[in-house]
Formats: sequence, C-alpha cells, structure tokens
Amino acid sequence: MEPILIDVPERIETERLVLRAPRRGDGQVVNDAIRASHADLAPWLPWAGAVPSVDESEAHCRRQQARFILREDFVMLMFLRGADGEEGELVGGSGLHRIDWTLRKFEIGYWRKTGCEGRGLVTEAVRALSRLAFDSLDARRVEIRMDDHNTRSWRVAERAGFTLEALLRFDSATTGGEPRSTRIYARVRGAEEPMGAAL
Repeated sequence: MEPILIDVPERIETERLVLRAPRRGDGQVVNDAIRASHADLAPWLPWAGAVPSVDESEAHCRRQQARFILREDFVMLMFLRGADGEEGELVGGSGLHRIDWTLRKFEIGYWRKTGCEGRGLVTEAVRALSRLAFDSLDARRVEIRMDDHNTRSWRVAERAGFTLEALLRFDSATTGGEPRSTRIYARVRGAEEPMGAAL
C-alpha cells in the first residue's frame, strides 16, 4: 500500500496528555518551550544547538505537518490534557521517526520542556506511540536511541518496556563534536510484542 494512503491519527489522547501533529500557528508556543528548555536540550539534541527565531519554529512546524501528511515522519507535540480533553501547556515533543515502511520499523524520539520533569509524561507519550506503531501501523520493530550519558532518556525507554539491545561505542559525536556512545533500545514483534498478522 502507498504510505500516503495509510490512516494515521493526527491526535492521540492519553490519561494526562494530548499528542498531536504540528500545524500552522504552532511556531510561537514551540519556540517558547525550546527557549525555556535550551540549556537542558542543547547537550543532547543537535537541532537545539542554536535558539531558533519564532519564524524558524513556525516554518519547522509547517514542514513537519507536510511530512506527516506525506507519511514521511510523525512528529507529535505533547500538551497537558485538560479535564475536557482540551490542549493545555506544551510540555514537549515526540513522534515516530526514521520510518521504514517495508520493514515496518520506527524510531521514537522525544524531548521535554524544562520544569516538566519527574512526572512520567514522556514515558506516557512513549507508551502511547508504541501502541500506535504496533496496534495501528503493524510495526515489527520500534526503537529508541540516545547518548549513553543521557540517563534520563534511557530510563524513559526502560520504564516504557523497551529492551537494551546494544551500546554502540563511539559511533557518533556529541553536539560539541566529541565522540559519544549510543544506547539502542527496542520493542520487537515476537519478543516484547505478541506476534500478529503481518500486512
């Protein structure tokens, strides 16, 4: 099947979160969250190296909306969920990335706004995206990769039920250009996930 014909929800609700695809007009709120979190994000995420302008954040949101529609990348913004299901504060971002439709393989990435740590929000988002991948997109493999020194990040993967598969020693560079090692966690059909009918 053509990936563009695959139905993918642009909004997911969990107990405490609303996850939704970026859209026109999100640039300001995304920019505010990145500015507030720059010191925490910059050591780990190459895209957070320079603080973007509001226009750059808006352009990024519109590009990600287009990529979502084309089924190339599924970026999701993370909002606190109000009692009525409305979107509250933007607390971070996540999504399904590096999509391989032939193998049905996805990678989950995530970032969190400073001040929203210690509440399990990112773990909740990761669990919801794992369910989307396996239950709706017939994933065979979902993985999470992070710097070996990013303890908070790999604890999220472990709390979400992912298995540590490998430590790639000095396989890439930090945002400062120093060698770094990468942890790879995964959930795989037939191991952490029950076998299901393949497409």
